[in-house]
Amino acid sequence: MKELTKAEEQVMQILWELEKGFVKDLIDEIPDPKPAYNTVSTIIRILEKKGFVDHTAYGKTHEYFPVISKKEYTRSYMRNFMRNYFSGSFQEMVSFFAKEDNMSLSDLDEMIDDVKRDLENENIRKDE
Repeated sequence: MKELTKAEEQVMQILWELEKGFVKDLIDEIPDPKPAYNTVSTIIRILEKKGFVDHTAYGKTHEYFPVISKKEYTRSYMRNFMRNYFSGSFQEMVSFFAKEDNMSLSDLDEMIDDVKRDLENENIRKDE
């Protein structure tokens, strides 16, 4: 999966939140200063070519919707991030951030408990 530019990611974040929308809807959600209509339209068409977005046509107007979920993109982005910066090691990545953020042992224990709970819940969902 291709990575997104900052502008593309900003538009995708809005589209993931809205679930679908016209270019004007996306522009309404972008903070000031607002980009030109043509700029957002071009970004949307690029996202469509990359396979992130599709549309429903209503005459000459297009309503856009994400084809790639935020979760799918995040998973792919984080895998690439780990591979490029931490030799693909989740442990190295967590260790780096724990040291950089001066995390206490209790913070790390809490994080481990959260991950365990998430994994258990995920396994329960798979079994159902």
